[in-house]
Amino acid sequence: MDVMDKLTILAGSAKYDAACTSSGVDRKGPVGGKGIGSVMPAGCCHSFSADGRCITLLKVLMSNQCIYDCKYCINRASNDVTRATFTPAELADLTIQFYRRNYIEGLFLSSGVIKNPDYTSERMAKVIELLRYEHNFWGYIHTKIIPGTSPELVHRLGLLADRVSVNVELPSEVSLSSLAPQKKRKAIFTPMAQITKGITTSKADIVQYKNAPTFAAGGQATQMIIGATPESDYRIIKLASGLYEKYELKRVFYSAYIPAVEDKMLPAISSKPPLLREHRLYQADWLMRQYHFDIEEILSEETPNFNPYMDPKCNWAINNLHFFPVDVNKASYEILLRVPGVGPKSAKRIVIARRHSKLGMGELKRIGVVLKRAKYFIITNDEPVGISMDKYTTTKALIDPGSFSLGVEQISLFDVPQTKFLLDLNTQEKILPIENIREEATLCLATKL
Repeated sequence: MDVMDKLTILAGSAKYDAACTSSGVDRKGPVGGKGIGSVMPAGCCHSFSADGRCITLLKVLMSNQCIYDCKYCINRASNDVTRATFTPAELADLTIQFYRRNYIEGLFLSSGVIKNPDYTSERMAKVIELLRYEHNFWGYIHTKIIPGTSPELVHRLGLLADRVSVNVELPSEVSLSSLAPQKKRKAIFTPMAQITKGITTSKADIVQYKNAPTFAAGGQATQMIIGATPESDYRIIKLASGLYEKYELKRVFYSAYIPAVEDKMLPAISSKPPLLREHRLYQADWLMRQYHFDIEEILSEETPNFNPYMDPKCNWAINNLHFFPVDVNKASYEILLRVPGVGPKSAKRIVIARRHSKLGMGELKRIGVVLKRAKYFIITNDEPVGISMDKYTTTKALIDPGSFSLGVEQISLFDVPQTKFLLDLNTQEKILPIENIREEATLCLATKL
């Protein structure tokens, strides 16, 4: 099998791994022209992978051979697929050829488990060493850490790569035991803890010693599969929040389960990937990281799943109307972040602009506030009492049009009867029959889903 045939197989097999399109690393190429490649923090997205993600990386597996038999994985040991494996030299040469042709700016390297985690990790490390020290390539490299890899190899990979990641795989230990019995929770979280410690130590060493080696300068990330198991949205974001806090992750990637293999414990092949649910999880993740929302403000044990028709921030606002209206000329930055249609940039601009004059709707629009959402929740210079709207009308105006393009169904292992009535939020009494999905989208927002 030639290299291009291997590439076709192994690039296609890698499409289920979520790759970070921004590096988080700022590094210029070597001085004197002795090396190639540099890294910018934000990256420059100009290419698309087979699954539609915007990338600048060659996203590929070292091998799709695997000793594990994870039920959800297309490369599982029992699945009848064409197998291929790169040699370290083949993959290093291929990466350099693609870089020189301006196809890519970096490498995202993962692999099935060949023989054992250490054997696989040794070959992955060899690829990166060839790129760094033989080809003098100093562009961005992101590598997966195979659960169960020895601490010595984890450290070696952390020194070679810009970003590393260990996949959590599934949102609970029970699900992991059911669908991936050969993978253990300890084997996943032990290298995560080692990477966190290595990054912290590296930062401290660099402060004291100018030429101290950098360990995973772009930090670490993880990925979990959404929709293959019955965990609620609340359970998923609670796990993500814990990972951010304990392991100081840069990103948690949520990957909608794509039915690719048959198993009685998995959703049917005909099921659609829960893309809307993935979208809502990323929105909630952003609220936690950038808007300082607590988990319990987004979801709770009583309301464990996202409202499919409304983004989490608007849903919180509708269910906390006592918090509004907010006077944009007086409110603090933290309070402004709670207003639908106001983001971190526009909130900062408001705080700066109001030092010079009172702000009205026109000024807010020029600042970048999304008034079609924000106007129901704010007081401005030209709207001193705010826009008076009842809850139903405000709710109707905040429907997320993306919920229809992505679809409102979420994969479930269990059949949940669909309500045909609008329910009163407080009494849970039936108010009005629902005739069609568009009307349901308008009316169901008065309930907590």
